[in-house]
Amino acid sequence: MTFATPHADSPSPQRLPVVIVGAGPAGLTLGNILRAASVDCLVLEAETREFIEQRPRAGVLEEWAVRGLERRGLADVLLERAQRHTECEFRFDNRRHRLAYHELTGHHHFVCPQPLLVTDLVREYADARGGAIRFGVRDVQLHGLDSDHPAVSYTDPGTGRRELVRCEFVAGCDGARGVTRTVLPKSARIARQDYGVGWLALLAEAPPSSDCVVFGIHPCGFAGHMARSPEVTRYYLQCPPGDDPEDWPHDRVWAELQERLGADDRPPLTEGRLIEKRVLDMHNHVVEPMVFGRLFLAGDAAHLTAPIAAKGMNLALHDAFLLGDGLVEYLTKGEPAGLNGYSEACLARVWDYQEFSQWLSEVYHGASSGDAHRAGTTLARLRRLFASPSAAVAFAEQYLGTGPMP
Repeated sequence: MTFATPHADSPSPQRLPVVIVGAGPAGLTLGNILRAASVDCLVLEAETREFIEQRPRAGVLEEWAVRGLERRGLADVLLERAQRHTECEFRFDNRRHRLAYHELTGHHHFVCPQPLLVTDLVREYADARGGAIRFGVRDVQLHGLDSDHPAVSYTDPGTGRRELVRCEFVAGCDGARGVTRTVLPKSARIARQDYGVGWLALLAEAPPSSDCVVFGIHPCGFAGHMARSPEVTRYYLQCPPGDDPEDWPHDRVWAELQERLGADDRPPLTEGRLIEKRVLDMHNHVVEPMVFGRLFLAGDAAHLTAPIAAKGMNLALHDAFLLGDGLVEYLTKGEPAGLNGYSEACLARVWDYQEFSQWLSEVYHGASSGDAHRAGTTLARLRRLFASPSAAVAFAEQYLGTGPMP
């Protein structure tokens, strides 16, 4: 493993126990855990604070993830405003089919758009807990990760100077395209999967048309409905990968949504102005292991999960909980067990969620595959889900993330 030689204009490099690269849910949760234990750290973020607080991302949080935030004093505002969802709905053959997963398991989901969670985490870390954070940094470089004395350098946007921070650990929380992914050694194993479909991700200035998440299984392609607020709804439409969002004008979008999410006993969707349109290519990847020397990966830097099962933000929080607790134990008590077991513990949940995402993708996309056999087995899976209580419970546990981990 080779890295750039440390350099900086600053004559006195800063020294901190931990440098966190990336201010998403994983990095900010980790920073808050460290600050609560009086462990100094620095968060480096390439974007501005305003940008990360407004960036549209996922909005579904599993109950265990929210309880983990709550135990760490990070969920007060979230619990006040997050919606609780206890059911989901599948629509196929022009009929709706409700699955009351709270009745089956005693657990529920929270709906909290990622920008709101990030805003809360930034405020708690920087404003309430006095954590150090630098926004808009450029040319971040990592040094000496295979030594006991790693370092991170970056260009300060205000002064234009190169700054160097020496540390004991680097946390790579900067996503699948971040700098921490560029320094992985040849020994890193990256498992990839491409579903071969795209989703047109939409935000509509329209109230939700259902009181729960709705999945439309249709020969024309998958469609999804997810409430974001009383005034805004997230929609998804299956489309060819790499499709141009401009090929989906207002009238075409709403015609497809009305068709794919239609049910004989439900009124049409409430339409509104489209305030976001972007195409997501559905693919996954997993980096193994998640630790390389003194570099610990977390969130999308370690594993990307397509939004098929709404697992990405939950996995990022799971990583942050385990890494934060492990670093605190090591840095305050000298106990290495948490850090030593970090990668294995994270990957158990990662692979469980990857498998569920793959299963759910077949349910979502099989009916529109053009393959009569896949379409038939897709409908068989759906019918079993609503005919067999044991099948419904098994689905609900995986959907909620409450099933036993391997």
